[in-house]
Amino acid sequence: MKKLLTLSALTATLAATASAAPVISAQSIIVNPVQNNVNVRVWTNKDTSGTRTPNYFPGERIQISTSVDQDAYVYLFNVDPEGKVDLILPNRYSGGQNYLKANTTKVFPPAGAGFTFDIAAPYGLNKVLALASRTPLNIDQIAQFKTQQSGFATSSVQGQQQLAQALSIVVNPVAQPIPQNSWDSATAFYNVAQRPVATPAPVRPAYPWTQVRTWRSYTPYTQGTNVVTVYQNYNTQLTDQGYRLVSRNQRGDNLYATYRSNSGTAQLLIRLVNGQFEVRITR
Repeated sequence: MKKLLTLSALTATLAATASAAPVISAQSIIVNPVQNNVNVRVWTNKDTSGTRTPNYFPGERIQISTSVDQDAYVYLFNVDPEGKVDLILPNRYSGGQNYLKANTTKVFPPAGAGFTFDIAAPYGLNKVLALASRTPLNIDQIAQFKTQQSGFATSSVQGQQQLAQALSIVVNPVAQPIPQNSWDSATAFYNVAQRPVATPAPVRPAYPWTQVRTWRSYTPYTQGTNVVTVYQNYNTQLTDQGYRLVSRNQRGDNLYATYRSNSGTAQLLIRLVNGQFEVRITR
């Protein structure tokens, strides 16, 4: 039986810090300010370009893909709107393997994995950060496995601001022996949206003639009425039931009309006989 995990959304703002060291960015969380030898990409299964923000609805499954053009260790983080940071990769379900060969792509979760990423509330914008480094990074201060049985590490930081600041320390060449040109980051966006509420089909009025194949009615003639005024009433009824007028013919006090719908045809006959209107609908 597959284990069920959830990814959520994120919305936050960051204060930018300007320095030669890693830069905190509102759009990318963390940015390498120098030209580097590693280029990483990250995207979701609904947007392979990685440039748009696709909608996901609760209950849908999401797959996250990443690739590098140089051999590198890749770390994937997700931050939700409440500030919870999830470390997606490395994880123990994939054997702890977060080393990618150049020009290869990994999908998480891969086919046959023992887990799925299922979308759940809270609603809003999500960011998935991919951080790639030519050398492994020490992220113990950011996320740790609580027990030997834990499949995913739990992050000790809260929110995008703290995650960016913590990662900027990890890849800072002054604080850590990480060459400044040996790492890169990328960010993918997706939105957790509420499912649109289906608009119910309009309720069609129930008319007596809808219950039988042939229906006949007699209406006494009153001053000011004629076959046309009677026709207008039944024409509205037929239109309400999805019929459309095909033809209409009138000769004196006799009017005959033909209608068609997806379910068949209908004929409407109205005539004035002996001081009353005879109305007949045949379907």
